[in-house]
Amino acid sequence: MIVVTGAAGFIGSCLVGRLNQEGYKDIVIVDDFSRADKKKNLEEKIFSKEVHRDIFPGWLRENQQLVQFVFHLGARTDTTEFDKKIFDRLNLNFSKNVWLVCAEYGIPMVYASSAATYGGGELGYDDDHSLIERLHPLNPYGESKNEFDKWVLKQESQPGLWAGLKFFNVYGPNEYHKGRMASVVLHAFHQIKENGKVKLFRSHNSKYKDGEQLRDFIYVKDVAEVCLWFLRTRKHSGLYNLGSGKARTFWDLANSVIASSDKKAVIEFIDTPDDIRDKYQYFTEAKMEKLKSIGCDVKFHALEDGVRDYVENYLKQNKFY
Repeated sequence: MIVVTGAAGFIGSCLVGRLNQEGYKDIVIVDDFSRADKKKNLEEKIFSKEVHRDIFPGWLRENQQLVQFVFHLGARTDTTEFDKKIFDRLNLNFSKNVWLVCAEYGIPMVYASSAATYGGGELGYDDDHSLIERLHPLNPYGESKNEFDKWVLKQESQPGLWAGLKFFNVYGPNEYHKGRMASVVLHAFHQIKENGKVKLFRSHNSKYKDGEQLRDFIYVKDVAEVCLWFLRTRKHSGLYNLGSGKARTFWDLANSVIASSDKKAVIEFIDTPDDIRDKYQYFTEAKMEKLKSIGCDVKFHALEDGVRDYVENYLKQNKFY
């Protein structure tokens, strides 16, 4: 069986759907399952068992002989949450417990790290292990992900395979429940539909004009394909960036949504909220050479193609993946 934590969430539910497409049905889904607005992410998905997050490490130990692979994607991902205790419990310590069981029994494990570990990008966006200790994330979420990466690199006992995937700006279907934390694509689509305007954050950095902030946007379907690649390969443990490898402006993103919406719209700028202004990343771009060097041949969607697929096949139809 295959385990997916965070299975009711955005990336986790898309991965379950992709696994189903590949014929995998003996899937154990792990989450807290308490939010009604996430239930639709799992409708029509095929899986064999639900396990509540709180009992999962113990369940994994008891059932380790049946588990072939663990995708640990569950985490608290709110970058506006500043209670470090929440991240210590849900992101750092929970992940340590999952790792220790996987290491003890040699269970392969892929887990979600984050580009938020890179902070303001002072050291660039290189997934070289030697840089991890020197990174300075901008918020408790990024800190929790980096602390786990640092802890992992110090462990002598390791799973049969492990890969920490540093997700950059992921967008795509099944993020309806994320509210403020949903991608700009989702927010822009609804803004165009409601009033013909797209609101983007104004630049508060003299090096960047409004709308010219740059991010590495990656389609969630591409993330799922890389996860499948590790499932098939089961080699090459390490930390890996997972982005498109090409930074694009928010202008590009907004105009792609407008083009796919088939409606006229204008772009307006609003102040970046005070609670995240000094934590805002103005540029991210994944260095992807390391992942490519181990033979990962997944072809990523161009921004325009990913946005078009998302808008036309999911947002317009209010469909899930």
